Amino acid sequence: MISRNDAFELLKAHNTEANLINHALESEAVMRGLAARLDQDAELWGITGLLHDLDYATTKENDTRHGLDTVELLKGKLPDEALDAIKRHAYEMNGAGEPRTDFDFALRCGETVTGLVHAGALVRPTKIDGMKPKSLKKKMKDKAFAASVNRDAIRECDKIGLELGEFLQIAINSVSEIAPEVGLKAE
Repeated sequence: MISRNDAFELLKAHNTEANLINHALESEAVMRGLAARLDQDAELWGITGLLHDLDYATTKENDTRHGLDTVELLKGKLPDEALDAIKRHAYEMNGAGEPRTDFDFALRCGETVTGLVHAGALVRPTKIDGMKPKSLKKKMKDKAFAASVNRDAIRECDKIGLELGEFLQIAINSVSEIAPEVGLKAE
C-alpha cells in the first residue's frame, strides 16, 4: 500500500488548488475518525479519504470519469476494497454501481460531510472551535447553505450504524484535529 507521505505528494501533483487539498485532508481526517469508531484500518481508510478525489481536476468537466480515473491512477497502490469505495463514492456520475460495504458508505458520507463542516466553520466567529452537531443539523435543513453538499449522502451514515448526531460529532472532532492546516482555527 502507498505510504501516507507518497499519497500526499501524489495528491499535490494532481491537485494544486488549496480548496481541493483542504477537502482531501478533511476527508482523510474524517475517514480516520470513522475507522477508529468502527474498528477498521485507520491508515487504509485515511489514505483512501486523502486520495478519493485524485482525478477531480481532470474530471470536473467530464464527471462520468470521476472516481474511475482515480482508480486507474491508484491500481497497485491501494487494495481492491479501497479502489471499489473510490469508484462507488461517485456512482451517480460514473455508473460504477451502488455502494455496498461499510467502507463504501463511510467514504460517501465522510467525504461529503466535510463540505458542511467546513462551510459551517467559516461562518462562525470561533470557526470550528465549539461547533456542535446540533448547529450542523440546523444548517442541513437550510438548503441554501452549502447548497452543493448532498444531504442524502451525509444521511447514509445510518448505513454504517451511526446516528446523524454521532456521525457529525465524529466529523467535527476529526476536522478539529487538523483545523490549523485547513484554515478553520480561530485566530
